[in-house]
Amino acid sequence: MADILREHIIEGLFAPGQRLSEEAIGSALGVSRNTLREAFRLLGHERLLEHKLNRGVFVRVLSAADVADLYEMRRILEGAAVRRAASLEALALIKETVEEAERFAMAGRWQDVGTANSRFHQALVALHRSPRLNEAMRQLLAELRLVFHVMHNPRVLHEPFVERNRQLLELMAAGRADEAATFLEIYLDDAERLLLHAYEPSRAG
Repeated sequence: MADILREHIIEGLFAPGQRLSEEAIGSALGVSRNTLREAFRLLGHERLLEHKLNRGVFVRVLSAADVADLYEMRRILEGAAVRRAASLEALALIKETVEEAERFAMAGRWQDVGTANSRFHQALVALHRSPRLNEAMRQLLAELRLVFHVMHNPRVLHEPFVERNRQLLELMAAGRADEAATFLEIYLDDAERLLLHAYEPSRAG
């Protein structure tokens, strides 16, 4: 149940700030209130939902501080990952996500570009070969998707990084780990600034 609700949140079927009705969701999915409440509890632990006293359960709305914290985690998880030697199999998987994003970009499918981009970064963290780090990254990316869904123009966020993903892959494939790490650090700094600017329009002035 939690998996289904998580995917609905990530895909934007439940918008940030939206109150989730136990009755409506339970009826639509054919599950008991106890099952649904347990799923709500798990997703609250993952910071995708929040319980407000006497008001109900809501999809979280992330703050600028949340975004900054998520990017700090990304620098640690992904920065260490790109310094690792990648197998041909791992590089092939990363390349697959790059090519997928490029195809979606050519078709103007920017939400799908965002999904492919998330898969790219998940594949980077998989270089650690750690189930726990994989899970941490999965939850981190799910939180970031909450931010993506409140943006009016996803192309502005995703388009600049389609080519940069390929450049990062080429550095890794060439075994240039230090250059890859530096490239990724600048990449994440730029992505964070762009996201915060779009997420908080008041910063534009």
